[in-house]
This record gives sequence, C-alpha cells and structure tokens, in this order.
Amino acid sequence: MKRRIEPLTSRWLDRIIAIESAGQLHPWSRAQLQDAFKDERAVLLGAFENDDLVAYAAVYRLPFEAELQAITVAPEARRRGIARALLEEVVVEAMRWGSERVLLEVRESNWAARTLYERQEFSEDARRRGYYAPAQALEAGQREDALLMSRCLATADRS
Repeated sequence: MKRRIEPLTSRWLDRIIAIESAGQLHPWSRAQLQDAFKDERAVLLGAFENDDLVAYAAVYRLPFEAELQAITVAPEARRRGIARALLEEVVVEAMRWGSERVLLEVRESNWAARTLYERQEFSEDARRRGYYAPAQALEAGQREDALLMSRCLATADRS
C-alpha cells in the first residue's frame, strides 16, 4: 500500500468533514475547517493511502510554538501507524518553522491518543479541569479534563 503525507487544499474539505464526522465525538464544523484553510498560520496535512485521504491534521504556527489543533484518522484506517506518521510530519513542519515546542490538548480518557503522544516524546504540562463536555460513556453532567501536552523542539545548537 502506497502512503504519502502532503499539505491539503480546500478541495479536500468534504472528505475531511467525512473523516471528522466518523472519527470524532465532537467534530469540527464546515465553517471551522473553512476558516482553517483561510488562516495563513494554519497548515492542514493529509495522509493518503493509494490516493485516498484517510487522515488529516491541522497545525497552527504561533510566534514561538506550533499547536496541533486537530488530528483524525478515518475509523476504517486506524491501527496502521497513520496517526504516528502524520504526527511526525507535524513535528517536521514545526521544526521548519523554527518553533520551540509543539503544543496540543487531549481528552483525558483518550488513551489511544495519549499513548501516541507519549511515544512521540510529548509530556503532560498541565490540566484543564472539567474542560470537555461529557462524552457518551460518561455519566450525565460529568465533565472531563483536558490534558495539555507539549514536545520541546529546541536543541543546544538552535538556542
């Protein structure tokens, strides 16, 4: 199977919406995704298998950091290393920008994502208590914490 990762254009909007809707509890809206394509600070990267878009990531360039705001793999394409490859490309993009760190936040119960991030050298910096609305599996009214994570990109020869 041939895999590639490349920047996306808005022509992929409908496919990204389908991936988001199938793969996220609270997917980004069409308007949010359209705004991301218009934002000069944002890059949307797509992972393709045999010319089919199966995952995407949205990363934003900040003054000193990069922020991963979204990463989603289509459910039928999971457990094949696609998220890892996409996250590695996010880090490469952030390094090209000269970012000092890559930031992200993740729902505390998202063990698969947390494991991926930890394996890619992200560490927990802080926690936002009760940040996320209840997930379907949680009791009604129970909010969930967001974990703030980062990966340092600065090296001794870059400082």
